[in-house]
Amino acid sequence: MKLFQQKIFLWFCATMFAQTIVVAQSVSDSIGLQEVVITEKYSDREMRATAPHRVLTAEQLRQLNALQISDAVKHLPGVTIRDYGGIGGLKTISVRSLGAHHTAVSYNGIVLSDQQTGQIDIGRFSLDNVERLTLHNGQDDRIFRPARTYAAASALEISTSIPHFDNNDHFKGKASLKGGSFGLFNPSLLLNSKFSENVSATFSSEWMSSQGNYPYVLRYGSSVGDSTSKERRINGDVENLRLESSVHTQFGSHSRGNIHLYYYNSERGLPGATIFYNTLHNSGQRLWERNFFIQTHLEHVISNKWEIQIDGKYQQSYLRYLDPSYLGSTGKLEDIFKQNERYSSISALYRAFTNLSFSVSSDLISATMHANRQGFITPTRLTLLTVIASKWVSDGLLATASLLRTQTFEYAENGDAGTNLKRYSPYISASFKPWDEKDFRLRTFYKKSFRLPTFNDLYYPQVGVRNLLPEDAEQFNIGITQAFYSEKQLKQLTFTADLFHNRIKNKIIAYPTGNLHQWAMFNVGKVIINGADLSLESLATLTKKMLLHTGINYTWQHASDRTYHNQANYDHQIAYTPRHSGSAHATLELNQLQISYTLIWSGIRYNNNYNDTSYRMNGYADHGLSIMKSFPTCLGKITLSGEALNLGNKNYEIVKNYPMPGRSYRFTLVFHF
Repeated sequence: MKLFQQKIFLWFCATMFAQTIVVAQSVSDSIGLQEVVITEKYSDREMRATAPHRVLTAEQLRQLNALQISDAVKHLPGVTIRDYGGIGGLKTISVRSLGAHHTAVSYNGIVLSDQQTGQIDIGRFSLDNVERLTLHNGQDDRIFRPARTYAAASALEISTSIPHFDNNDHFKGKASLKGGSFGLFNPSLLLNSKFSENVSATFSSEWMSSQGNYPYVLRYGSSVGDSTSKERRINGDVENLRLESSVHTQFGSHSRGNIHLYYYNSERGLPGATIFYNTLHNSGQRLWERNFFIQTHLEHVISNKWEIQIDGKYQQSYLRYLDPSYLGSTGKLEDIFKQNERYSSISALYRAFTNLSFSVSSDLISATMHANRQGFITPTRLTLLTVIASKWVSDGLLATASLLRTQTFEYAENGDAGTNLKRYSPYISASFKPWDEKDFRLRTFYKKSFRLPTFNDLYYPQVGVRNLLPEDAEQFNIGITQAFYSEKQLKQLTFTADLFHNRIKNKIIAYPTGNLHQWAMFNVGKVIINGADLSLESLATLTKKMLLHTGINYTWQHASDRTYHNQANYDHQIAYTPRHSGSAHATLELNQLQISYTLIWSGIRYNNNYNDTSYRMNGYADHGLSIMKSFPTCLGKITLSGEALNLGNKNYEIVKNYPMPGRSYRFTLVFHF
């Protein structure tokens, strides 16, 4: 089997190499296209999209009191962040209650992966070098993409800064220093260099450390008069190092490409759940992580009808978990996991007519996980994805359709492997503009997707369940978008409203069992999710020099277990899913001064699928305030900012017994040169 996988992988790489040679040979025969510069507001793209599509630009990110990506995406409708507290706590994203496993996270166009857990900790990604965050429900309208990006029910795209230079500049950069409560120390550096008209490079580095020892109030009951004690979170320290570099090249007028290197190293404590009269529980657990990948992208215009692109990636990840207080015979528990993944993709785009285009893409992924445990099964998964997609664009109609084929081959060096699977995942979407004179659109989409049990789900000792079933999901969405633009005081007003219906069969649920590293896994059976997303954004001119940006998002969700009619929790809300949630923000701009207010709020939730009052968790509201001022100098621009977070000083819990920090402060100094 291993030899068979190697042959398939080599055959696929050889095919891509041959295609590259063909592309290179066709340069002289290509039709030269005059350069056309097209500018578009991201808000316009959001209004035209056939499926809900939200973009946070670098400027918007600066207004949200966000240190990490997980802080920013909380402001997007339909998003739930599972947050275990503090800067170093695990943070995963779920969209419309489908779970983190159904949300892909991509980095500069290539999907990040973790075959061990199936979910990405977005808390490890900084916003320091991020140019744009994009959240897609369903699917993106761009069809010229790798097949892997079609697989998930929703996707979060992280786009880092690309070097841009003015006039004859060849070098510029940014140095910043953040500090704040609980020992936060966070310096970073971003450098951009232009070597020639066709070659530029960027380098980014960041160090972050925090003691994470924030105070909290431990309550010994749910009633107002019950006892409380003042405690301090321990073993919540974290140290992260991130290094990135990229090179961007233009090969003549028809080809361009880039190569990106990424390295991340982290050590953190894992504060345990708060337990009555024993706040030191699990205080010695530690987690070490290392992640490295190199990825490359090459695209070439063959003619005015044909384009081709090639993507490749190699990734290594290392995770070490230590529990020195383990009560087994060894006196401690130490697990080391290593993952290796190889990824390659080739895509082609054909513009058949002015309004109609087609694309085809094929991806191959080979992933293996090793562990230090004796007799570990050492699984390997080979995945082949192929997609065919089409797109129609006219003044009044935008429509897309695709069909994804997924084939998996499972192999294990020791013991029994999982079952090979083959699935087809269709998608169709449309956006219709009924009146030419009004920027009003109707939109709808349907998508079917699935996700396999992860390596942890199947093979993790004492946790893995071999008979877990794959998790199938269906999504239905219908919505409207409306935009108003004016030269008057209210310059822009955009409104979106979407109703959605999701179905999940054999949903896999994971719960922490005393710490953040070990989980219990089981299939719920059937989950039905009905909901609505509302969003309103505005831009107003108060005076000639004063602008006001405001926005509000609201989400209603009824996500219930519908497995058996006679079960006690039939039609109860699934754990940790609020019925009502939302966010708001407002930013006042005056010359080089910005004052911003943010709000994240959530209604009541339950920490169990049985919605008894004993499992009820109160709602919360998190208010933030920041002020930022820029000063131009002869050496460059200096920006100072101060932030006050969680103004209400409430130790609310997103996950039961993992209190969030109360009121805290953060200060930032940025020097642009």
